[in-house]
Amino acid sequence: MTPRLPFFVYGTLRPGRHNHAAHLLGHVATEEPAEMPGAALYAGPGHPYAVENPEAGPVRGELVTATPSAHAPLLAALDLLEEYVPGDPRNLYERVVREVTRTADGATALAWVYVAAPRVAARLRASGTVIEGGDWSKAPGLRRLEKHP
Repeated sequence: MTPRLPFFVYGTLRPGRHNHAAHLLGHVATEEPAEMPGAALYAGPGHPYAVENPEAGPVRGELVTATPSAHAPLLAALDLLEEYVPGDPRNLYERVVREVTRTADGATALAWVYVAAPRVAARLRASGTVIEGGDWSKAPGLRRLEKHP
């Protein structure tokens, strides 16, 4: 059974971005600013990637809690959006459980987060562009980076 955890979002699923409107709007109970330590944020074609690195971070985003009835369908929809299939070596992202910190009160919570899959992470570490400050919403050229449906 998959745990019913909130989601940590840091790119196109953040409030105000197109995938938030398409997938999360109307299906969430709370959205709180949060940070995920131990990862660097890289610019990817159309969207960012969190690449795990214990010495990096934090990545800035939101902790999104789905309404109880929306959690399972939302998890399936986000897996589809991120093209995540458990165990598939072709994944661009892996869905993992990580600890995040709420910005407002410093409290920690476990959350689902999509991080760069190993082969993508290796490519980004070798030749990718780090988003300084870990906040994609403040990245230069954001409109150019965001892929629209």
